[in-house]
Amino acid sequence: MTYHLLLTIDVEDWFQVENFKQYIPFASWSSHELRVEKNTHRILDLLDCFDGKWTTDNGQHEKVRCTFFVLGWIAERLPHLVREIHSRGHEVASHGYYHNLCMKESPKELSIDLLKSKKLLEDITGTQVHGYRAPSFSIDNRVLKIIEDSGYAYDSSFNSFGMNSRYGHIDLSSIKKTGIAYRISDTFHEIPVSNLSIGNLILPWGGGGYFRLMPSPVFKLGVYSILKNDGAYMFYMHPWEIDPEQPKVNQASMVFKFRHYINIKKTEQKLKKLMKDMGQYSFVNCNRYIEGIR
Repeated sequence: MTYHLLLTIDVEDWFQVENFKQYIPFASWSSHELRVEKNTHRILDLLDCFDGKWTTDNGQHEKVRCTFFVLGWIAERLPHLVREIHSRGHEVASHGYYHNLCMKESPKELSIDLLKSKKLLEDITGTQVHGYRAPSFSIDNRVLKIIEDSGYAYDSSFNSFGMNSRYGHIDLSSIKKTGIAYRISDTFHEIPVSNLSIGNLILPWGGGGYFRLMPSPVFKLGVYSILKNDGAYMFYMHPWEIDPEQPKVNQASMVFKFRHYINIKKTEQKLKKLMKDMGQYSFVNCNRYIEGIR
């Protein structure tokens, strides 16, 4: 059996995160230092270092292929970065345009955001954009239907961990599941972020701050358990999570600063170690994963 790892990168910058929104309003974004380009290049270079180390069932070498969910605001200012991601063989998908919480937007506002970001990325890369991830996993059934109606082939916004108030909820109990993907319709799937289930307890195991907080050996054991149960594992992170030199938002609350900065100096090395430890498995992008189970 081939186990699949889906590495996903939410391409946004340090000043665009939800934890800092009350301290850094949208109107001030253009005045802040853009650091996302060099941090994304560091991730791309890291991924290149592992190319050719994975072998398929028929003995063929397989390159690492990831999905980059790119914020439209970033893509408009750094179109060459989007083209670089695409040229290196990775999937470019949408993270929306303005990084607004989807559940707080009207259907019209959300539809405009979804269509605008999709068209922008398609114009830059010259290829179809298949996937979408909502900022801060702000998803519900209403939002999911609007995403599907906007022409996306899959969404990857559902995080089943229930102790973060920003995360939304969708009912997938009656939906057919293959691997870690749910078939919403003939042309649309949901690929949730992977979490660890122990009885009725759901532990956050998909990446981000939880990845930075947990010791690597413990995190790895959880990933192995998810792979054994589901045959695939979905991981997410952001380029700013490997950037300990980013400007500090000192006026933010202690809780928000803890969430954002915890172990940020160790993230890059922890990611390298995770990839090395998972070297025997197949790293695929989200769209290819969907094509494989369809």
